[in-house]
Amino acid sequence: MNLATVMIELAAVIVLGFLFLVFMFIEAKQSNVKNIKVPIKELPTAFNDFRLYFISDIHRRRISSAMLRRVSNPDLVVIGGDLTEEGVPFERVSDNLAKLKQLGRPMLFVWGNHDLQVDPYELRALLNKYEVGILTNDSYEVVKEGERLTILGVHDATTNLDVVSLPLLSAKEGVRILISHNPIVCDKLDKSHRIPLVVSGHTHGGQIRLFGWGIREKGGVQEMDFGTRIISNGYGTTRYPLRLGAPPDTLLIELNAL
Repeated sequence: MNLATVMIELAAVIVLGFLFLVFMFIEAKQSNVKNIKVPIKELPTAFNDFRLYFISDIHRRRISSAMLRRVSNPDLVVIGGDLTEEGVPFERVSDNLAKLKQLGRPMLFVWGNHDLQVDPYELRALLNKYEVGILTNDSYEVVKEGERLTILGVHDATTNLDVVSLPLLSAKEGVRILISHNPIVCDKLDKSHRIPLVVSGHTHGGQIRLFGWGIREKGGVQEMDFGTRIISNGYGTTRYPLRLGAPPDTLLIELNAL
């Protein structure tokens, strides 16, 4: 094999590698809205077709206004943690919150592990500015036609700050939905908690999956012993804006009574 042939083959490998990186970059910049219907036993009639818009793991990304225009009539907006991370200007976080506020619905937030790396006072101030309810092992109640839906939000399970044994879990009224940045909180649940739905992010779907394999679990819907678990692939990325086989997503979850 002469030098010219070696150089041509090397150039071909470099070009293919570059194109592969471009493909991964383009995949990471997608702005997808997944529509998911979840049947729930004993869901009050007033909450049939209740829509929860879930967006997590924004990190360094700027939220697409065009994407939000495809979010059809949510009743509640939930930011599932990792709204930001170290090094992200708070101006960008403010812009993202302003866009979400334009949906015109109540907003809730649970902490992610990367949110704990930034100035907590400044982040709280921004969340308060945009009237975002912060669920730190706390709950938010929606009441319609005298019936109740309770949203439970736990602190970051990644750093073991989550508390599942909330007093509200012993209440007999209403249906409860649990929001946790990290889906490992599900390891602490069973049927006795009477939580039919858990929604999480954190895993990024593995972010880069080769032949279907990734270092973390891919997003999706799975039936568990306690009920339904939904994991989002998340909207942004950490470090490098690259994805493969785990496209970003946000979720429009519609509750349906059985």
